[in-house]
Amino acid sequence: MVFDPNEHSHTRYNALTGDWVLVSPHRSKRPWQGKIEDVAPANRPAYDPTCYLCPGNARVGGEQNPDYNSTFVFTNDFSALQASTPEGETNEADLIRSRSESGICRVICFSPFHDLTLPEMDLAAIRKVVDLWVDEFTQLGERPDISYVQIFENRGEMMGSSNPHPHGQIWAQRSLPLEIVKESGRQEAYFAGHKRSLLADYLKLELVHGTRIVLENEHFVALVPYWAVWPFETMIVSRRHVQRISGLSSAEKDAFADVLRRLTIRYDNLFNISFPYSAGIHQAPTDGEEHPEWHLHMHFYPPLLRSATIRKFMVGYELLGNPQRDITPEWAAERLRSLPEVHYKAAQR
Repeated sequence: MVFDPNEHSHTRYNALTGDWVLVSPHRSKRPWQGKIEDVAPANRPAYDPTCYLCPGNARVGGEQNPDYNSTFVFTNDFSALQASTPEGETNEADLIRSRSESGICRVICFSPFHDLTLPEMDLAAIRKVVDLWVDEFTQLGERPDISYVQIFENRGEMMGSSNPHPHGQIWAQRSLPLEIVKESGRQEAYFAGHKRSLLADYLKLELVHGTRIVLENEHFVALVPYWAVWPFETMIVSRRHVQRISGLSSAEKDAFADVLRRLTIRYDNLFNISFPYSAGIHQAPTDGEEHPEWHLHMHFYPPLLRSATIRKFMVGYELLGNPQRDITPEWAAERLRSLPEVHYKAAQR
């Protein structure tokens, strides 16, 4: 097979910034179920015969889901990255450059129930999601052709989710994504100068201040970062300096599930809706190096600002110049911290 940039996934070089952007031309063929958010999750059935993620249903690619009763994972039928992508690159005067990018994309169904979201699941069910994340990370990360494993969830149509069934994704790829390259550089520089984890030292400062802490338990802290850009952006940080999710103890996995549930309940309670966000785990690469500088954490980027209809998007100056925000991280943390930990739907029953 010959590499074709019009058919195969690849990265393209931005000669002005030095960044690389991932291009997946075959993704235009993937299915989209339309603007799902017009239907409130409370009105969705527990099983939808038209949903390609529900148990027993056929997917668009022709495969049939098993009659699963917990979590379920499969290789994305319309993967942005494919293991079979042939190697190849182009270079015209160091200005027009591209290189093939191979990888594996998987879909993780959090639950067989179509009408649930992560914060509406019980703690034991969320722990099973965490266990599956660990298993998939370990299996994919052991592959010699995989240097990074990105675990993430897009919730809500406005954040690019093509199906309301509770699910997330994993993209594992040969090269390091741009944001990981940036975070690796900053953590490595700090570790070299201080012989300590950047996020461990940062977390100590936040715990002293307290104003940006949203919630915490024995092993994790959820906070609004001092440098937050999104309106109610948060970050979950492990108290222990651990590089990867595969390094968590059983107690830490329980605590991770706990903080995930409590934080996402607060998000839903903020405006009494199924709160949209993009969230993802950042951890050390799987390129064969130890990466002692890396510290496990998870980002949440929600677009809603002051109501369920006022959104924050990167436009104008933010798109062309610099990110900007209208509310302080301290105010956002206080707003989230003040919300109850009982989901608004349960409180209405």
